[in-house]
Amino acid sequence: MKRLLLIVGLMALPASVAQAGGNEGGTVVGMATTMQTQMDMHARMQPLLEDLRRLSGPAFDRAFLSMMIPHHQSAIEMSRAALPRLRDPLVAGWAQSIIDDQQKEIAEMQAELRRLGGVDTARQNRMRQTMSGMMTMMMQMITRSQSSDVTFLQMMVPHHGSANEMANIALQNAQSDAVLGLAQRIIMMQADEMHDFKDWLRTRQ
Repeated sequence: MKRLLLIVGLMALPASVAQAGGNEGGTVVGMATTMQTQMDMHARMQPLLEDLRRLSGPAFDRAFLSMMIPHHQSAIEMSRAALPRLRDPLVAGWAQSIIDDQQKEIAEMQAELRRLGGVDTARQNRMRQTMSGMMTMMMQMITRSQSSDVTFLQMMVPHHGSANEMANIALQNAQSDAVLGLAQRIIMMQADEMHDFKDWLRTRQ
């Protein structure tokens, strides 16, 4: 499994989706604003990913889990904040699934961290600070949007993409079978969700 490398990076949205007219009535968020936010998210993540790539073995396992916990927490917080604004039952269901699934994975990661000797506090704090900045940008866009459903999914696609970038690094650098298994599940589950999100967004052209 360690040699299984599933490449799922940040997936750019088509321009027609980013402008999101059609059924939702008018422009949701401008293409330039949407794409700039996605690029900002990607840029903020790169120093953390580069740091992670330099690690291996137990040090990597602790760092990966410590960083993925606040990454998951930000997805949960974003989904909870967006839920009251979501109109499409399918999108609301996806938001609730993100909350439920990632809460379970956080519990798994916390248990594995205890077995590995505890949290890598410095790296966890760096990820928490990065996610806090991203959350602010995302929620501002959802609040201003004419369709929170569209904007929520537009922002969740690159968020899932960054989790998959981390998980791909884990498939190469991790030592723990538990971490390898978690990384593979994150990639498979979140890649499927990104596919569904983008299919839904294409219908809003």
